[in-house]
Amino acid sequence: MTPAQDPFYIVKDEIQDSIDKVQDTFNQWKQTPENTGEYVHLTKELLTSCESIQWQVDELEKAISVAERDPAYYGLNDAEIRRRRSWTNTARNQVLSLRRNVEAGRQKTLFGHSTNTSESIRSKKHISQDNDEFIASESDQQMLLIKRQDEELDALSASVQRIGGVGLTIHDELVGQEKLLGELSLDMETTSNRLDFVQKRVAMVMKKASLKGQIMMIAFLVILFIILFVLVFLT
Repeated sequence: MTPAQDPFYIVKDEIQDSIDKVQDTFNQWKQTPENTGEYVHLTKELLTSCESIQWQVDELEKAISVAERDPAYYGLNDAEIRRRRSWTNTARNQVLSLRRNVEAGRQKTLFGHSTNTSESIRSKKHISQDNDEFIASESDQQMLLIKRQDEELDALSASVQRIGGVGLTIHDELVGQEKLLGELSLDMETTSNRLDFVQKRVAMVMKKASLKGQIMMIAFLVILFIILFVLVFLT
């Protein structure tokens, strides 16, 4: 299976794109004044994105653990497993570092400014709700990806079965042709033997017929000689 078809690399590319986007948002967040609505919005977006990416990385590591039990079954080796582990560890560390920086900035803002308790509770609820919706969306995407992979495997299995059926049909045809050739060879041998027998019989008949004709010729000449002798000497 090529990297373009391997589900790991497909999910990896999606996660890496998400990390790159979060990094860009983080750079924008650092340049935004703390006492603005945009700062609060970017903080919420960064924390939500980091949590979602962490969940994706965790799920990807679960898949790696499954493949690690029997790498050969999935067309992998130990080196490939280590590379995948290394990438997920790096991705997790990147996300954790971003999340710590964002949380530290948020705590600084909270301690530096008094905030309304009820507003904070509502904000947390919104964040939690957004997280749940995002996680549900990502989960649906993962299930769709797995479903597509299963469909491709089913199609491949059907193709293999069709090829196997064609192979069996060809084998049966070859066996039938071999049987026919054997029967034809036997018939030709039998016919050849019969032809030899007929040729020998014909030769014998011709030989006998030739001998009989010679005897009849001699008898005819003898009779003719007698008749001539009688006509010449007795008349």
